[in-house]
Amino acid sequence: MVDGTKPMFETQTGLHCLQVLVCPDLFRKPVPGNNFFLLCFGVQESFDGLTSLKQLLIDRNRVEEIQPGAFSQLGFLNFLSITHNQLVYIANLAFQGLQNIKWLCLSHNSLNYLDTEAFAGLFTLTRLSLDHNELQFFPTETMTRLPEVTRLDLSYNPMTYLGEEAVSMAKLTHLFLDHMSLQDLANTAVSKSPNLIRLDISHNQLHVIQPFFEGSSKLARLNLAGNPIHCNCYLRPLREWAIRHKVKLMGTCGGPVHLSGESLEAVYPKELRCQSQEAMLKAEFEEATRIPPPPTKEPGNKIRCPANCVCEKETYHSSCENRGHTKVPQGFAPDTSLLDLRGNHFHYIPSNSFPGVAQVVSLHLQRCKIVEVEGRAFRGMKGLVYLYLSENELTSLNPDAFIGIPQLTYLHLEKNHFVNFPKGSFKLVPSLLTLHLENNAITMLEPGILTGSEGLRALYLTGNAIEHMSPRSLDQARDLETFHVGGNKLKEVPTEALSRAGNIKDLRLSGNSIRWVGPNAFKPLERSLKELYLNTMGLEKMSENSLAGVGPGLRSLFLEGNLLEEVPDFHLLTTLEVINLADNPLMCDCPLLPLRMWIEKVNLKVRATCSNPPELRGQRVKDVHIFKACPGGESLQSPPTSILNLAKTTKLKQTHLTGQKVKTTKAKSKLHKTRNTKRGATKKITKVANK
Repeated sequence: MVDGTKPMFETQTGLHCLQVLVCPDLFRKPVPGNNFFLLCFGVQESFDGLTSLKQLLIDRNRVEEIQPGAFSQLGFLNFLSITHNQLVYIANLAFQGLQNIKWLCLSHNSLNYLDTEAFAGLFTLTRLSLDHNELQFFPTETMTRLPEVTRLDLSYNPMTYLGEEAVSMAKLTHLFLDHMSLQDLANTAVSKSPNLIRLDISHNQLHVIQPFFEGSSKLARLNLAGNPIHCNCYLRPLREWAIRHKVKLMGTCGGPVHLSGESLEAVYPKELRCQSQEAMLKAEFEEATRIPPPPTKEPGNKIRCPANCVCEKETYHSSCENRGHTKVPQGFAPDTSLLDLRGNHFHYIPSNSFPGVAQVVSLHLQRCKIVEVEGRAFRGMKGLVYLYLSENELTSLNPDAFIGIPQLTYLHLEKNHFVNFPKGSFKLVPSLLTLHLENNAITMLEPGILTGSEGLRALYLTGNAIEHMSPRSLDQARDLETFHVGGNKLKEVPTEALSRAGNIKDLRLSGNSIRWVGPNAFKPLERSLKELYLNTMGLEKMSENSLAGVGPGLRSLFLEGNLLEEVPDFHLLTTLEVINLADNPLMCDCPLLPLRMWIEKVNLKVRATCSNPPELRGQRVKDVHIFKACPGGESLQSPPTSILNLAKTTKLKQTHLTGQKVKTTKAKSKLHKTRNTKRGATKKITKVANK
């Protein structure tokens, strides 16, 4: 069973050689006793016995969530397809362990959010399909974690704008952004993707295309078909650029009248002229004030739909997005499953605002200027699983706000104005698993904040102003697995509070002002911790025992962007798959020898470079020779020839390269003293080695 009681595929004769596995309609039949149909891949043992699998297809099921580690046993997998499912978001490190993956296909889901590290560790991925989802913005930070991707498909997502340097993917050659809702593109949108060959932005709502492709010198095909392109003076720079660089432009002119329908490649730059400013302003005003006719439907497709809204019978989706409503519209079809009301001006959600829509699974109320949600506001929405109240003006929650929605599982309250944690507001939603409160103004976590939410699995508090966590703040968090409290004002690791939540797998403290991590800081999580983020904190020192207890299970450790000159001994971290030590001022002398020896033993890409002494600055720790002169460093492998040549060019003395033994304790102490001087460190080690 994928729900976790035992492995789906027990090892048996012949099964371990299986290379292709297809699981269509795996969950088409109702699961007994599963009333709110939350199905997920979250048990590592689900694919035990299939370590040689090359292709896995889990299409057309009811998968709603992928938990980190679900595919950790499939190291040889090169193709994974999870299309036509019900995925809404991808959590960090969801695909961890897929060391040979080439193509990941997540098309035809309902994805609207990707965590920053959602695809972390997929260093071999070359093709990613995210078409036919609900992404509203290009996930720039997430995509920068994919260094080898050459082909990216984001077609049929409701994006309206592509911002500056949004696409920053060095090896990307094919980008598909067709059939979206693009109305504008920044002139540097793809400037960070220099290898782009084909760009498809057809069937969008683009009237004007700026000449923003100068950074893409390899671009050969630009598809603009299906856009209402104005073939006037604003198009001339793009047309001239296309001729100059021999870029094939596909599409036709949408205006003016005398060029309408003309192929873009058939129009010469001198024909692209503008009217007088007065005529242009008049035309723009007429276009802006023109009221489009209401959509017509065949008689057989008519469904109930409020005025100024769009309702789709086939998908059971209803939308009144950005329509200027001041009251919640009513009169939707009873079988509506997704209700999108974002971007209106409700200010206030009164009781019983959603009658007759008991089957709605996902309700979107983002950016509606909501100040208050009255008690019983969602009463009757018995099937509601996803509730989005993000980017509003809430400062508190009525304790009775969530009466009548017992199946609520995912609640988004990020980007509001909460100063205090809304304690006691979740006692009536026993199914709540994920709570988002990022980017509010919460200053502290008081005792018992999760009373009534004992089943919570994920709590996101990134980007608040939390200075203090009560030792009892997580008393009711026995099942908490994901705890993100980065970007706050904590001064120390909240070890005592964490001791009340001993099942945390993913802990993020990034961006806090924690200068020192003491002994046993994470020991309360020794049986559970898998992912630990301590990056960009200004961290100066870690106790030798700071990671005591967490070694056997830790898979990812992020320490980049700190002030560390030394690091603790990593030899107990036997299961690490990802580690990042970049942008730390590491002192490459004898105290760092344990790290150097550990790097040699593990099969990991360790991003660690020397900052001091100056003559070694910028070199990788694994490549410098200086550690061979340290006590115990004699067995280290010799550095590559290129490193030796580099050493000669920096005029390092040959004694550093001979690996002569340091024979006395006095010599050893002198080596340690060099760390305090920083400058001239290499000379001092040379003198000691010659004694």
